[in-house]
Order: sequence, then structure tokens, then C-alpha cells
Amino acid sequence: MVDLGTRIGRLTLRNPIMPASGTFSEDLADVIDLGTLGAHVTKTVTRELRGGNPTPRVCEVGGSMLNSIGIPSKGLDYFIANVIPFYQRYDVPLVVSISAHNADDFARTCEEISVPGVDAIEVNISCPNIEEDGKAFAMRPSTTHTVMTRLRAATDLPLWAKLTPNTGETTEVALAAQEAGADALVVANTLLAMAIDIRTRKPRLGNLMGGLSGPTLKPITLRMAYQCARAVDIPVIGCGGISTAEDVIEYLIAGACAVQVGTATFIRPTAMPAIIDDLRAYMEAQGIARLADLIGSVRDDDAADSVVFMEAAP
Repeated sequence: MVDLGTRIGRLTLRNPIMPASGTFSEDLADVIDLGTLGAHVTKTVTRELRGGNPTPRVCEVGGSMLNSIGIPSKGLDYFIANVIPFYQRYDVPLVVSISAHNADDFARTCEEISVPGVDAIEVNISCPNIEEDGKAFAMRPSTTHTVMTRLRAATDLPLWAKLTPNTGETTEVALAAQEAGADALVVANTLLAMAIDIRTRKPRLGNLMGGLSGPTLKPITLRMAYQCARAVDIPVIGCGGISTAEDVIEYLIAGACAVQVGTATFIRPTAMPAIIDDLRAYMEAQGIARLADLIGSVRDDDAADSVVFMEAAP
């Protein structure tokens, strides 16, 4: 019997598989046993009511997905009264994803969502900061540090900082988040992208641009997870393009201690439990007794010099 358990700070997960925010809802309980997952990560919630972006909001691009949902939200009061009680029936850690437009609002949201039933807060600092001309907090170390410091002061719950691939300062941002009090990093959110309909010559999304997710994103976020795991002392959670156990294993070997599955659930609602079963089968076949024996086991000693060279190249 293999041990799929993993730890993220003070949280213990029965396995490393959890949903990515925005791809998971209570409706999935009609399709899969939610109790089998390592953690539950809710759709991002905001303090205020939000209607989301104009349609169309989703389109397929080369086997991946482009979306511009716009974080529709019914607000914190509805979330606390209705969503949290639903998940309390499961013996699975509940991670609430939050978003806000500025550091003050982020701190207030974080404080107000720190209620019984919530085990950790995932802070979507990949979202635009209106005080920085719409640039995401996590694009720069300075704004990352500022908002994470405010968030850390607002709650005693574990904070998971969700990073963005839309930065050229991956490790610097990761270190800034850690220094400011993040308990874990989620690496990473979607990549800003665009698609155009050549018949109408119009953008295929109503908001012009959106976030790219799915298999196309995986090599980028896998690289980021590897870099972050080497740079920080806090746990890294891999996110991006995961649809099979093989994808999960890559992230684990790169240094992630858990992963989040997103787009794959839209394509195959039973993807997460299937991945858990396949991960267990792989470990049994390979004689790997504990998940911990996979984490960070990448054989990169011979490549260390070339990695430094690549990072220094213009």
C-alpha cells in the first residue's frame, strides 16, 4: 500500500490532487466523490457582487482553452452562508480563493473570510491591481511583497499566494511572497493570450484577451514550479496543463508537493479521481512507497551550469 499523503505547511492532504480555482463547484458532487480529493479549492470570491466579463467568455485554441470569465461573484455574505457549509460535510481541507482590486480591499476580504470551516486562503495576486495601472500584483516583487504583507496581518490562516506566468521575475516574486508571509505558492495562473476569428476578424473573446490554460501552458508553469521550488523554503503547488498522472509526476519530480487540476475537469469531469488512481498505480508499479520520495527528485546536477547560463542570457 503506497502513501499518497503530502503536507502543505500545517495542512495534511490525503493525496496531492486538488482542483484549480474557477474549475470546481458543488455541482461536481453529482459526478465524483469529493471526499477522495486532497483538498477543495473554491471558485474565487470577492467582497462585492460581480457579474463577470462580456460574452463570449471561453474559446478553444489548439487543444487548450482561452477564458475571460471575469471572476463573477455573489459576494462574501452569500459565500459564507451557503458555500462553506456545503464543504463542511467532507473531511477534506477547504481552501478559499479570494481576489480584490487593491491591497486594502484584499486585506478586508482576507479578514472577513477567515471564518470557521476555512482551512487556508488562496490569494489570487495574479489579478489586476488598479493602483498599478491594472498590472497584476504578482508581476513584480515590490507589489507582491506589499499585498502579501497586508494579507499576512489580516489573518492567522495559512496563505497560499497564486503567482502569474506573466512576469519575467519568477523567482524574485516567489521570494518576495515568502518573505512577506506566504505559507505556500501556487504556480501558476493562466497566461495572458488572445485569439482572432479570421472570418469575422473579431477577437474570439468578448473581453479581447484572456487566460490560456490547458496542455499548452504546462511546459511554462512546470518550469516556473521547478524554479520556485529551488528558490524558496515553503511548499510549491504546481498548476497548469495537468490532465494525467504523468503530468502530476513531472510536477512532483520538479519539486511541487501537490498540484491543481483545472481545464482537464471541463473536458472530463472524472479527471481528478482517475488521476489519483493512476498515480497510485504508477507508484505501486515503480516500488515507490511514499509520495515524498518523488518530490524534488529531479536529476539536475549535471544541468546546473547550463540552467544558470540560460537565466543569464539576454
